[in-house]
Amino acid sequence: MGLKRSYYSAPLGRFLAQGADDILGRMAREHEFPLDENQRDAWAAEIRIMKRELRGLDGRIMLEYSVPRMGKRVDAVLICRNLVFAMEFKAGSAGYAREDVDQCVDYALDLKNFHHESHGAAILPVLVATEAPDERGAFVQHHDGVFEPVLANGRNLGAAVRAATASFWGASRIEPGDWEASKYSPTPTIIEAARALYSDHRVEEISRSEGAAKNLTRTARALGRIIRDSRANKKKSICFVTGVPGAGKTLAGLNLAAGRRGADGAVFLSGNGPLVDVLQEALARDRVGDPRKPKIKKGEALRSTRAFIQKVHHFRDAELDGRSPPAERVAIFDEAQRAWTREKLADFMKRKKGRPGFGMSEPRFLVGVLDRHRDWAVIVCLVGEGQEIHDGEAGISEWFSVMDEHYPDWDVYVPEELPGRRPGHAAERDLHLATSVRSFRGERVSEFVGALLDLDRGSAAGALEDLGRYPIAVTRDFELAKRWVAERARGSERYGIVASAKSYRLQPHGIYVELTLNPAKWFLNPRADPHSSYSLEYAATEFDVQGLELDWACVAWDADLRFDGRGWQHRRFRGAAWTEIRKPERQKHLKNAYRVLLTRARQGMVIFVPEGDASDATRSPEFYDRTYEYLRGVGIEELA
Repeated sequence: MGLKRSYYSAPLGRFLAQGADDILGRMAREHEFPLDENQRDAWAAEIRIMKRELRGLDGRIMLEYSVPRMGKRVDAVLICRNLVFAMEFKAGSAGYAREDVDQCVDYALDLKNFHHESHGAAILPVLVATEAPDERGAFVQHHDGVFEPVLANGRNLGAAVRAATASFWGASRIEPGDWEASKYSPTPTIIEAARALYSDHRVEEISRSEGAAKNLTRTARALGRIIRDSRANKKKSICFVTGVPGAGKTLAGLNLAAGRRGADGAVFLSGNGPLVDVLQEALARDRVGDPRKPKIKKGEALRSTRAFIQKVHHFRDAELDGRSPPAERVAIFDEAQRAWTREKLADFMKRKKGRPGFGMSEPRFLVGVLDRHRDWAVIVCLVGEGQEIHDGEAGISEWFSVMDEHYPDWDVYVPEELPGRRPGHAAERDLHLATSVRSFRGERVSEFVGALLDLDRGSAAGALEDLGRYPIAVTRDFELAKRWVAERARGSERYGIVASAKSYRLQPHGIYVELTLNPAKWFLNPRADPHSSYSLEYAATEFDVQGLELDWACVAWDADLRFDGRGWQHRRFRGAAWTEIRKPERQKHLKNAYRVLLTRARQGMVIFVPEGDASDATRSPEFYDRTYEYLRGVGIEELA
């Protein structure tokens, strides 16, 4: 059956016959944290209600069913005839709060998308607010088999279950044993993965497939072995981890940092500032709101998460005047190939830090910081590819040169597949992640976007056809585009507007990319907050969203990247006119900006291309029309 996912699982008849105290005791023994009085009383109330309300029914019940991708547990999963009921209980609640409804729907969608036996099943989310009034509503089923949530209380739960099974009697019966033994193959966002790992879930619980889990586990073991060997033999080592696109290099780094944040002072470092801000805030919020742990203030929680995940520039700047070794002995650098060149770092130090003549690249300085340890230290470099949107990135060759020229006493471990491997570097097969942890859907979206931007119409059209349930639409109507993403989102699925950082002539539509956006609020705050992505008031740029994801995206396409019938034209808006971008590297960055924007959505996206305005020379319709025609020409559906 694989990993045990529930605290209690039994045929419904056994549950109804078993003593409530026995059930409660079994759940308490499985609980991972000290059982407080509130949790015990909530479980007791749930058990009491279900034993009364589910009498006479047949099926199987699972209590506290784990959803590691979300870092949570479903209160109860009931398999009854041809339906899967995902139940969320709110003991003592007199109303149906929106956030509780969304949570319940999230559980149902998670099962539908990632639990194999649920792919073809009908799933009904049920919110049980025990003291709430009766709510009457029809059973509404979406195209994917997930129902609109049912609102029940402690008195009519049984009636709701009986009505649902009677209404959908004709569907094929679910075999409870097969369902419970089924594979669960989640595809977490990086936020979800960080939350789960920080809450001590194992990496194999949040991997999409057995192959991906084994691959990540082998890489984790290889890194652990190198760290143990370095510690035992008082050596310093640097490891390079590579992988196919979507292989989970960042996940591997977070897994290592989470598992060793206490013992070795491990830290996860990234040059992606918005990503770090979002992850730090998400983990801090989770810690403050975790009822299973002692209460702490937000500031204390943030200090803890900042020790786990840091901006590489903050880590670097804090060590500028240091001569003593840092607290960390294990440092994981995400996207290590994007570390700054000597020229870029020298320019930064002169302008921002008042340090002219700084003569080191970022790789050389960072290795030097860890080299201050007298005995042992380990650096792990996660190496990615594509989507370069910044100037002054050193590339992996700079790391190799630094090690050869300045730190020859360090052991260097590289995967066999890494180009440029040099004599003396130890080859480690398990440092390459060969299996993608993205869903098939995500892989095909990347393929489609790549062909679209490369002007390979045939390949783009073919990939688009293969996307299946991943909808992509295009429109000239911004209001229609916003409605499209908002209406498709269910539960807490997140949607928002994204646009390139150079799309300055979207302002007439209310899209101001120059406005300062708080990525943590945009990605994490609820619908009621106008600063959140849900409000559709703030547009995030490629710099805000790289490495992060939405469920549904509205991609606003300006005249900075425009199709002229033969190829892409690259423009930058300066003063009161568009000017041509001539440098190939800058052209590549602009194209990659749209690559980032077009690959942010997990569920689907709509592309908004303005109609332009003939009376405004900066928004001439000819800047936009051919781009729109090109997108329609590869087969993207037009919104009516």
